[in-house]
Amino acid sequence: MAQRRQQVLKVSNEPEKNITRTAIVALVIAVAGAGGYWAGARQETHGASQPATGGPGGQIDPATGKKVLYWHDPMVPGPKFDKPGKSPFMDMQLVPMFADESGDNGKVLISPRVQQNLGIRTADVVEGTLSSTVEVVGSVAYNERDVALVQARASGYVERLYVRAPLDRVRKGQPLAELYVPDWVAVQEEYFAARRMQGGQDLADAALQRMRLAGMNEEQIRLVTSTGKVHPRITINAPVSGVVDELAAREGLTVAAGAPLYRINGLSTVWIIAEIPEAATGQVRPGAAVTARTPAWPGQTFQGKVESLLPEINAATRTLKARIELANPRERLAPGMFANISLTPATGQRSLLVPSEAVIQTGTRNVVFVAAGDGKFTPVNVEIGAQAGNQIEIRQGLQAGQKVVVSGQFLVDSEASLKGTIARMVDASASAPQTDRPPAETSHSGTGRVEKIGPEGVTLSHGPIPSLHWGPMTMAFKPPPDGLPRNVAVGDTVAFEMRKVQDGYQLTAVTPVTDSAPAAMKPGAMPPAMDKASMGGKR
Repeated sequence: MAQRRQQVLKVSNEPEKNITRTAIVALVIAVAGAGGYWAGARQETHGASQPATGGPGGQIDPATGKKVLYWHDPMVPGPKFDKPGKSPFMDMQLVPMFADESGDNGKVLISPRVQQNLGIRTADVVEGTLSSTVEVVGSVAYNERDVALVQARASGYVERLYVRAPLDRVRKGQPLAELYVPDWVAVQEEYFAARRMQGGQDLADAALQRMRLAGMNEEQIRLVTSTGKVHPRITINAPVSGVVDELAAREGLTVAAGAPLYRINGLSTVWIIAEIPEAATGQVRPGAAVTARTPAWPGQTFQGKVESLLPEINAATRTLKARIELANPRERLAPGMFANISLTPATGQRSLLVPSEAVIQTGTRNVVFVAAGDGKFTPVNVEIGAQAGNQIEIRQGLQAGQKVVVSGQFLVDSEASLKGTIARMVDASASAPQTDRPPAETSHSGTGRVEKIGPEGVTLSHGPIPSLHWGPMTMAFKPPPDGLPRNVAVGDTVAFEMRKVQDGYQLTAVTPVTDSAPAAMKPGAMPPAMDKASMGGKR
């Protein structure tokens, strides 16, 4: 009975063992499938950095079929590696450099697909004359060379004023005032007495001369001699047409000989006092053509020329005053009006011209990228001249007919920097004799958190470093020559200084930052929200 019970139990346990074996087999198959899928996805994602054939420095990338020359860190493009992997400088994978992307003779090779993605456009280097219009502002003023002063020719009294207020318009020959001159009565009576005397012609001629000396003009003398009457009053007429700028006469006023009575400004021509920016003064010369527009007369233009340039720069506005003389038909321009001025400089010499956006100005060099054909671009140092509108003058470095990059050139510049093309160009241009003084080492500073301390280096999660145009990232630095301070540990926030060395960046100073220090006072301080998780360990 016991033996039968054991057989029954053995038979009943067989299905349980079969089920267990089946479950284990299924689990193994599932794990193997997931591992294969993960390996395939990883190979697809990182295929560019996982060569399958060939030896170091000559491997073939299975994803692209291109020959790999070496691997490098785009952030530290100097060091080269013979196999893929993680960068020792940054928290990122090394990038392969393919044989057909290395360029030749300092050229940068960019595929047509990448050119299209970058939006690269080119323009021709043309030969022409750089001529532009300088736009300035100014205000209308009287032409000081078109002024007439009206004075009293003899001492007397102002009996009557015909023009009684400043800024009244007058026309040439119009009566302005009437003066009574007592001295004229005596010389005229003397003339009549000499003429009545027999044989007194000589005395009469002498009396006429005294009338001239008293201030009477020939017309007044003829009036006296023709009428035979005394004329002690004189009517003063306007010598020119214009506006009474100053009025110094009043009825009943006693005036002396030579006393100013009226100041009349002509309006047939006016001045515009324009403010020329200091940078544009070299383009403006006396005699340059000018077109003026004023809001008072929309749609109408006034033509003139630069009369003179005043030899003084306004220290506050850094502008030079220019006197511009304009014709004033119908006297529409009044002093004080605002005017927009377009100056056309004299035509200069012919030179090479390119669009202004084609030139990358670094402060020490001016670089353009010349399209060499077949997707190749060559960086060229150029000497620039004057700039007008959207064109700039090239004095040296280019030839007519070449094509330069005018759109996307900054991305081409980044590609050239990664491939060392710009560095080779700078080295070539620096072949001039140098002094024996060693070059100064540039130091950069920042603030970060200590993530790891090891014998080979220190890993920091730092914030932006403006002097290098770096954003937040986690990277390894070589330790300072004298070692880290003893009070620096993993997790501490430190302020550091570093410099570029041959194979990376080396710390030169590390100082702990206390929590009591205000964030704004911490050098290179990171934003409060920035931590290791937000930075992600990558640039």
